[in-house]
Amino acid sequence: MTNFKKWLAAAAALSLAFSINGTAFAANGNEEESINEKFGLPIAVYGEALTAAQKEETRSLLNINDPEMVKEITVTAEDIVYYIKGDPHSNMYSSAKITRKETGEGVVINQVTPENITEVSDEMYANALLTAGIEDAIVDIASPVKVSGHSALVGIYKAYDQGDGIALNQDRTEVANEELSLATKLAGQEGLDQDKVSELLTEIKTAIAEQNPATKEDIQQIIDEQLKTLEVSLSEEDRQLLVDLFERMRELNINFDNVKSQLEDLANDVKTKIEEAVGDKGFLQAVSDFFKNLIDSIKSIFS
Repeated sequence: MTNFKKWLAAAAALSLAFSINGTAFAANGNEEESINEKFGLPIAVYGEALTAAQKEETRSLLNINDPEMVKEITVTAEDIVYYIKGDPHSNMYSSAKITRKETGEGVVINQVTPENITEVSDEMYANALLTAGIEDAIVDIASPVKVSGHSALVGIYKAYDQGDGIALNQDRTEVANEELSLATKLAGQEGLDQDKVSELLTEIKTAIAEQNPATKEDIQQIIDEQLKTLEVSLSEEDRQLLVDLFERMRELNINFDNVKSQLEDLANDVKTKIEEAVGDKGFLQAVSDFFKNLIDSIKSIFS
């Protein structure tokens, strides 16, 4: 190797040591975290019911190596009452880390322990956060024990109120929780799953952003159109819950036009997941049919 080539190789190695995908590294290869002076430290919110050992485990799950590099707060049962009028006897386990991002970067949900969040999907969280007014952030969610996942929202709301940003509107946080509760209720019904429910909610919001409904009747029409288009069948009771939810959003003047591009991206992600799931089911059904036909053919030989 010539001296020039050796110099290039050394320069490349040095460059790699100090910058990988925009992350600063020390010369010894250890990551050197950088403080975002515009948005402040990420905020970690821990459920009050966590033991000391569980809290330490949660820190590790949320990739918090140095507690001094995050702002740590605790979410309590009193917070559930304040933010979503929940049960004051609730036990809080699910925790979150919120890293605010530049306008236009969108909401990114990262469930670190999806096996322990049993009822809420990434898309359900994203939909609820957009309703609450959270538009640009990376949200990591974790729990060391199995939980439904609803209480993590409360921690996220508290993080915004105690952070350096603008506090959230309490009416919006309440309706966002109503949305999440209805979404998990619908997802537990026959013929519906988390992805289909997320697709329905996202498409309704997208239609609202496009049509700007002025009355409750307009809301009803949008919902009925989306139910028909997506071939979703609901009881009259559940349909009315959906109408009441989006009518309350209309009364609060929640402007989904501001997050229309995020809703479109979310809708595309959900559609892709549904298509992949249907494809997988189609493949499995084809395999099942093959073996069934094979067995029937063998039986016919000896009949």
